[in-house]
Amino acid sequence: MPRKKKEKEEAGEGDLLKRVVDLEAALDEERKKAETYLTQLKYAKADLENTQKRTQRNIEEALVRANGKLLTRLLPILDELELAIEAARAGGGEFVEGVEMVRNKLVKLMEAEGVASIDAVGEPFDPRLHEAVLEVETSDHPAGTVVEEFRRGYTYRDRVLRASVVKVARNPSSEDDQGEVEDE
Repeated sequence: MPRKKKEKEEAGEGDLLKRVVDLEAALDEERKKAETYLTQLKYAKADLENTQKRTQRNIEEALVRANGKLLTRLLPILDELELAIEAARAGGGEFVEGVEMVRNKLVKLMEAEGVASIDAVGEPFDPRLHEAVLEVETSDHPAGTVVEEFRRGYTYRDRVLRASVVKVARNPSSEDDQGEVEDE
């Protein structure tokens, strides 16, 4: 019987050795896969970084082209302003007409680019569009109405570039009425 036991032990050791060899082979195969995945990941990361850099360069180039296009369209207006200044120095009476023509060209150019002026006078005060610097008591206008514009405001594609600086009406009677209500 000791012989059978020894044979069983040898058979068990052979199975274990075979199992260890199989496991080592599987481990080597998994290591190779992991190295392949790591290499692929490094390449993908490098590609992503290159794409981000290229995209940023393209954005910057597009901005430079767009700004250059707009500035090129502004140059004739600058030339005409210089001519108007020269005419004023020479005593030409057409100075105002010349400046108005230049202003009109600039307004048309800005409108073509999506810039619009904000209507203020006679409109209800809107803190998103208007910046109130004065409040005046008057019964000629409803309370909260813009009565005077000191500096015109502009929007660009429905976004405020600069708010209008305005004077807003306040009715003295509405304050008196509020005071009476509070007294009661």
